[in-house]
Amino acid sequence: MSARSAVAAFLDRPTVSRFIIAVILVNAVTLGLETFPEVMARAGGLILAIDRICLTIFVVELALRLYALGLRFFRSGWNIFDFVIVGISLLPATGGFSVLRAMRILRVLRVVSAVPSLRRVVDGLGRALPGMGSVFLLILIIYYIAAVMATKLFGASFPQWFGSLTATSFTLFQIMTLEGWSGEIVRPVMEVYPYAWAFFVPFILITTFAVLNLIVGLIVNSMQEAASEAEEQRDQAFEAKVMERLAAIEAKLDTRA
Repeated sequence: MSARSAVAAFLDRPTVSRFIIAVILVNAVTLGLETFPEVMARAGGLILAIDRICLTIFVVELALRLYALGLRFFRSGWNIFDFVIVGISLLPATGGFSVLRAMRILRVLRVVSAVPSLRRVVDGLGRALPGMGSVFLLILIIYYIAAVMATKLFGASFPQWFGSLTATSFTLFQIMTLEGWSGEIVRPVMEVYPYAWAFFVPFILITTFAVLNLIVGLIVNSMQEAASEAEEQRDQAFEAKVMERLAAIEAKLDTRA
């Protein structure tokens, strides 16, 4: 076994993966503690030291993966994701880069690439994006039609909610989320326009209970597909290992014969 293969086998061990996940969680706690001035006043040196140790472990892990995989490292989207997240943490957090100090919390996202079940969730979301694009376009069309109608219908009496297209769009978004839509907006409008319910009720039924459920359905379906493919890949990998071992046993029997 070559040195690169040995390093790759070492990184693929479950114990190493669990260790990296533990480091990510510890780093998440330290980054959260840095937001408490009283904690930093008491143990700031220790917290910063732990943060540097965690970052060092991440850098060493990425360096080992780069050595083991070579240019193949950049063929995986998750490897590129880890590379960018850790690279941001290495940039200086002074001067014009001071805003990057807050972005160090992005390192917590590495737990997504380290946990297979979370990777499947993200893969499912990625698969759903093309279909979600069509649904979002449908929502935008419905929103535009409803915003124009509501501005013309209610803008004169309620300019604070429906006085312009942008104000109406925000009001309709609040109504779609069902946040105070009845008592704060719709009922006051109905005091002036008694039949306003004929506009708002269909809008809520279409956007909140119909179109948004399409998005949920697309995501669930994509996650199921991603899980099925992952299970199929595991079965194929197991079958390949079994066939490899059978071939090795057969070769040994042939040499003895």
